[in-house]
This record gives sequence, structure tokens and C-alpha cells, in this order.
Amino acid sequence: MSAPAPERSIELDIGGMTCASCASRIEKKLNRLDGVIATVNYATEKAKVSFPESVTPDKLIETVVDTGYTAAVHHNEPVKTEASDADSPRTATQELRHRLLVSLALGLPVVAMAMIPALQFTNWQWLSLTLTAPIVFWGGAQFHRAAWVNAKHGAATMDTLISLGTLAAFGWSVYALFWGDAGMPGMKHPFSLAISRGDSSSALYFEVAATLIVAILAGRYFETRSKEKAGSALRALLELGAKDVAVLRGGVEIRIPISDLKVGEEFLVRPGEKVATDGVVVSGNSALDMSMLTGESVPVEVGPEDAVVGATVNAGGLLTVRATRVGADTQLAQMASLVEDAQNGKAPVQRLADRVAGVFVPIVIAISVAALGFWLGTGAAVATAFGAAVAVLIIACPCALGLATPTALLVGTGRGAQLGILIKGPQVLESTRRIDTVVLDKTGTVTTGKMTLAEAIPAAGQDIEELLSVAAAVEHGSEHPVAKAVVNGAKERGLDTEQVEQFVSHGGKGVQGLVGERAVVIGRNELLDDWSIELPESLADAKTRAEQAGNTAIVVAWDGKARGVLVIADAVKPTSARAISEMKELGLTPVLLTGDNAATARTVADQVGIDEVIAEVLPSDKLDVVQKLQAEGKVVAMVGDGVNDAAALAQADLGLAMGTGTDVAIEAADLTLVRDDLRAVPTAIKLSRATLRTIKGNLFWAFGYNVAAIPLAAAGLLNPMLAGAAMALSSVFVVSNSLRLRRFRG
Repeated sequence: MSAPAPERSIELDIGGMTCASCASRIEKKLNRLDGVIATVNYATEKAKVSFPESVTPDKLIETVVDTGYTAAVHHNEPVKTEASDADSPRTATQELRHRLLVSLALGLPVVAMAMIPALQFTNWQWLSLTLTAPIVFWGGAQFHRAAWVNAKHGAATMDTLISLGTLAAFGWSVYALFWGDAGMPGMKHPFSLAISRGDSSSALYFEVAATLIVAILAGRYFETRSKEKAGSALRALLELGAKDVAVLRGGVEIRIPISDLKVGEEFLVRPGEKVATDGVVVSGNSALDMSMLTGESVPVEVGPEDAVVGATVNAGGLLTVRATRVGADTQLAQMASLVEDAQNGKAPVQRLADRVAGVFVPIVIAISVAALGFWLGTGAAVATAFGAAVAVLIIACPCALGLATPTALLVGTGRGAQLGILIKGPQVLESTRRIDTVVLDKTGTVTTGKMTLAEAIPAAGQDIEELLSVAAAVEHGSEHPVAKAVVNGAKERGLDTEQVEQFVSHGGKGVQGLVGERAVVIGRNELLDDWSIELPESLADAKTRAEQAGNTAIVVAWDGKARGVLVIADAVKPTSARAISEMKELGLTPVLLTGDNAATARTVADQVGIDEVIAEVLPSDKLDVVQKLQAEGKVVAMVGDGVNDAAALAQADLGLAMGTGTDVAIEAADLTLVRDDLRAVPTAIKLSRATLRTIKGNLFWAFGYNVAAIPLAAAGLLNPMLAGAAMALSSVFVVSNSLRLRRFRG
């Protein structure tokens, strides 16, 4: 009998997860329920669940709780308030920071007394006990809870290693104080690195427990702080919308909150204002700047009966718009939903330390038990046997583990910041190793994203400088992006312009004005036809070629005669071709993705050396393109800068946002490129890979130093100072290895 098809969906807020394996465990438990399909995201701490009528939300929550975690139904809020932010993951970060600072303050004296004999005053060991106890049981509480949950499910992670090591170190030290010789007044911690079989009943390991918990807490704090930004993309996206609107009710204009606007009502959009919601133009003509939403630089001309999208900016005249969709039905809200779905569906990267610990911990426990059995079997004292067994657990849990990821990440991200690359967290690094395809949004990424005067084509016998000077004089009177491109183009060429008189703007067609003795008309064919101006064949051909390449071409005419054609284009960044070449050298396949027409996309692709082009895609299609490439087995990096790129950035295996783009794109991405230079993409990938290699090297040596000492511990030859020295050396090596990233050049 087949499982019932999922009929409903719900989102759950999950609490208590400490690593990616926790998310995997919850996901498996939920998916065992009949007809349930669940995806759990460790980064966002959410579970997206589809379930049939036979399963209730309470049953889903109960299943998560039985697994050892907390769960609650997630409630969407259109705009988060300061009060709601207080209940966000930031509270967990502040709690972790509090535990870290208190544990650090308590732990420093413990380490100092253990390592510096001069500080070992009479009964110093009892102060060490007093200071270490709250570190182990309060500061490390989350590790012990996670280890217990793991144990109940037959799993071992880094939390298991931390809990076992710290409890063993603390427990044996307490035994040595109360039942051994370590509690005697005047007891000293000898500073000797000799390998010898001594009296383990006098060994104290309080500094081991304290150092380990402080180091791991530091790593968790930095990781959690980066993870708390998971929902920022959605908040940034919703903030794009207008907050209030000038609505017409009974013929009277009144300003109301956007939430009070109803479908069918008419509202005004003045120049410079955002369109309040999706609708249809009732009256007026203007150009809408949609770059914030679409990333495309060319403004869209709109007039009566044309559809408009909320959050776009009115760059021209006064518009009256009738609302057709409000609230959750708008395109903006639907894009927010796309981003959230993409974030929830993104597979979390299993932490490297957890993977190693999953194999390492059972082996260490087996060696510890074997050492205990061996010494008891040879007739050794119980204290000696237990001392060897506990020493194995202690030496197997290096504090360098807690430093391996955060130190490399700290140095790597610091170097990245110097190079204009911001890495969000350790979870993004593993993707860079496997990336084979880079999807590049065209506008603002490969190109400048700004309309530029690309070419001026004069008619036969016409002076090009006069053509540009006259055109710029008239366009000075317009705020249209095309006009600004003409004016800036003339300025860049150092041309002087005269004053325009009798300026008139023809919405969507062009402009006219009087410059000196010249009656000038600039614009589209429709305006030229109104003035009975014909284009000579050479200019007509030039205009057609420009438009076929996806550029905007306008005609300049005066005194009844066409004088030239101005070509307005989104110019390719001068560094883009080199950047594409470097990507190919890394074995990556670049793909150009754009909402522009195929001719424009192909022209840009040919200029920079991209072979594969996907053009004429809608905002939601960009997400589909990334998903399609992933379904083909490709590991995809996405580079973009617009709001419409946010969902694709979140869905991609690695999202890279240009720092000059929108806040939404930046928040949805894994890496942010502060420099407005596409060459930062291959540099970012190389830096991420170098940081990941460093983390792996750190983990290897963090385990390696201590693995080498395990036989000594099992043989009962582990001097406390030797254990401390091994931990110190492994920590020094990890930090030194991480510092090498400061020399990264890309």
C-alpha cells in the first residue's frame, strides 16, 4: 500500500540543535512518519514539513521533542519589529557570549595556576576546583546535553568528545583531590615533560577541562553569530516595499498605511516614490526604475492599462494606479517566499570535526576500556588502571579542536576583508571545493548596471561634437536615465552645452527644445514621425544594428533633418573578461543568465568569453535555472546583485553577491564581494578553498598530536605536564598554521 500523498505543509522552529548531524537526525525521524516529507535546515533552525491529513502538527512537534529537541509552529510576520527581534536567534547568541565571557574569566586563573608553579600557593588546587566546576557544568551544559541525546541515538559527534573529555578530566581531578594525594596542603603541580609511570592519583586536569570548554565555546559563539543572519534576507526584502500610500477615496487623496490598501482602490505615485503594490496604470505616463527588483538597468516605460509592480520606483511623471494584488499576493511577497524556500531547501554542510569525531570517539572509548581491562588483568592497582583509562580520554580530546575552525576562519575572513571578500561562516567553505559551474547575472555583475553612452553615429557631413553637445543640452531638462547617459557622455568628452529653452517632454517618446537657433527633437521613431522627419538609410541601418544587439538607440534631429543616432548601452566592466578567464583556469564553467533579450546577452557573452547563455528569464526562472543545473549533477555557484537574484543565490551551492547590489541579495548570499570587480569571484573561491584546506590541516594535527600520545596514556606513562604540553603544542600549531592565510595573494 502506498503512503498517502502529502496534502498540507507547515514550518517548524527547531531549538536545541548544536550541529548539522542534529538536523539530519530530526529529518530522519520526521520522514519515518507515514506520508511525511521533511527538510530540516541547521543554519535557519527551521523544518519545512509536508504531511497528510492523518498526521497532525502536534504529532510532528511531539516527534521532534521525542528526538531530544524543541519545536514550535513558525508564524510569519510581514515586518519584524524590535520586540520580535528580541525573540530571534540573537538571544541565543547573547546567551552563548555570556557563557563564554564568564567561563573565560573563571578559566584564566585555573590555567595560570596549573602552568606556573610560582602561582601555586597553599591549597591552590581547591580554588581550581571551585573555579572549574561552573565552567564544566554551566559553561559546558549544552555539550553534555547534546552528548546525552547523541548517546541515546547511538551517535557520536564532537559534542560527545568534548563532554567525555571534560567530564573525565574533571572527574579524575576530583577523585585525586578527595581520595588521592592531590588535596594535601602544599601540593605542587610538577613541571616535567619526562615520560614516566608516576602516581596517577595525584594528577590534576582542571586546566584541561577549563581550556577545552572555553575554546569550544569561542568557536560556537562565532559560528552562531554568523548563523543568526539567516533570516535577514527576508527582512531586507520586505523592507523594500512602501510603508504608506496616497489613496483616492471619494475623489479625495488621503495617506494610509500600506496594510490598509484594498484590491481595486486607486492610488497616486509621484516622481521618486515607490509603487505601493502591484496594479494597473489608470492614467499618466512615466518610466519605472525596476533595477532594485530586477537588477536590469533599462527603465520601463508605462502608460494607461500597463501593469506595474510594487516596490519599483517612479522615475518620471505622476501615475494613478489601481491595486490588483496586495499583501502576500504581490510579486514582492512571492519573491520573499522563494528566498525562504530556497534557504530551507539548502542542504546543510556536515561539520568536519563531527565527521572525524564520529569515527574517532568510538575508537578512543574502545582503547580506554581496553587499557582499563589490561591493567586490571595484570593485577595493577585499581587507581593505576582507572588512571590509564581516564588519561586516554583526556589526551584524546584536544582543545586545538575548538580552535581548528574558528582560527582559520578568523584569519581567512580577515584576509578576505582586505581583498574585498566577506565570508559568512564555515558552512560555506566546503561548497567551494566542489563548485564546477558559475552562473553570472549580467546586469551589475558582468556589466556596470548603468546606462552609458556607448556610441554616437553622426549623419553624413554632421560634426559629432556638435551632435553630442546639442543632444546633451536638450536632455539636461529630463530626469530619464537615457537622458542622464547622454549628458554624462558629453561631459566625459569635455563638451560644453548651451542652455535649452521651451523644453517639452513627450512621455515614453522623447523630448524637444530650442538650443540657440535650432529646434531640436530627440527620441523614438513615433516622435520623429509626428515631426515628419525621415531617417537616411545609413542612420536607419545603424539604429537597427544597435537595437538588434539589445541596446537603446535614439535619434537626434533639428530643423527638420535627422542629424545622428545615439546608442545607449549597459557597458561591460573592463575587468570582466579577465575574471572569466581566471574562472576557466580554475576548471569552472561560466554561464551568463539575464532577463535581457538573447541578442543583448550574446553580445555581452562574446565580449567576455562566455560560451553558455541563458536569456529572457523572469525573476522566478533564475531559481528554476539553478535548480535545473543542480538536477543535472552540477555544483553551482551563483553571482548576482539584484533582489530577483536572492532566491537563486540562496538555492545555489555557493551564493556570491556583488557588494554594490541590493541588501537582499547580499544577505541571501554566502560570500559578499565588496569590490565592484568580477575578478573578486575567482579570488573568493581560491581563498575559500585555501581556508578549507587550512581547517582540514588544523583538524588533522589537532587529532594527530593527541593520537600519538594515546599509546603513552594507555601504558600509564602520561605525565600531566606532557598532556598539557601536547595540548599547548597542538594549539600553537593550529594558530600558526591559520596565520599562514594572512599571506594569501589570490
